Amino acid sequence: MSDRRSTARELAHEALRRDEALAWFEELYALERAGAAAVPWADECANPLLVDWLDGALEGLPAAPGSVPARRALVVGTGFGDDAAELARRGYAVTAFDVAPSAIDRAVQRFPEAAIDWRVADLFDAPDAWNGAFDLVVEVNTLQVLPPDLRARAFAPLAGFVADGGLLFVACRARESDEAPGAMPWPLVPIELAGFERAGLGSLAQVDLVDDEDPPVRRLVALFGRASLDRQLEEHGVRT
Repeated sequence: MSDRRSTARELAHEALRRDEALAWFEELYALERAGAAAVPWADECANPLLVDWLDGALEGLPAAPGSVPARRALVVGTGFGDDAAELARRGYAVTAFDVAPSAIDRAVQRFPEAAIDWRVADLFDAPDAWNGAFDLVVEVNTLQVLPPDLRARAFAPLAGFVADGGLLFVACRARESDEAPGAMPWPLVPIELAGFERAGLGSLAQVDLVDDEDPPVRRLVALFGRASLDRQLEEHGVRT
């Protein structure tokens, strides 16, 4: 896996040097399309932690709500589209975006029959229509590939996509506060996820685990929610 990451790390380092922190994503996906590089996180299957949660098998997190066609989901940094396709298979109305056009092109090619709204979009310049529009927002391993300044800015737009009564599912690498972040991907310190609470969401659960990769990787999986107005009023003793 380290060899697969070398090109991505070089591209990320050079993009940061040019002060174009997001440019390397398209560069990497374009190289992959040309057969000149690998995308290290592209396993061509849905993220197992997301699947476990959707199946109700991720201990420590409340079970995922039932999926119905009216339930809208947004996949952030969709890459080659596996998580989006999994959600669509389960009945969600899915929008999936990535900043890299080459990634979206590949996702469309891989899942031509999936009823997914594929978009090329920038998290920091997303369509206004997405604000508060999604019952489920899925963020898997995007925060960990953002440098610290962009990561700090990412919590607000991610939280902003969540509708009243909606959920945000987050999965990322983790480290202790006294551990060096190392090379990209940069693991998060658990307290960083409090950025979603500052952005207006409530923390529902957070699990700190070690996966079964070789070698094992420490992961954070968290669930946040935005209480609907009716629920907030009820919690304060006001009946509607």
